[in-house]
Amino acid sequence: MTTSTFTVTGMTCSHCVASVSEEVGAIEGITDVAVDLPTGALTVTSAEPIDEARVRAAVEEAGYQLAG
Repeated sequence: MTTSTFTVTGMTCSHCVASVSEEVGAIEGITDVAVDLPTGALTVTSAEPIDEARVRAAVEEAGYQLAG
């Protein structure tokens, strides 16, 4: 198992968290998604390392951005 943490910007409510969780959770290989609204922390767990570009694309599809 691999755990990666990213920072998502622009989230303001629980609907934002749900949108990001749904999009990122749909990436093949991801087994768990946790989003902390106050800090913007997005933690993903997967069997194999996940390409950041795939996570970035999913977050952008939800309407938000990864910091950095």
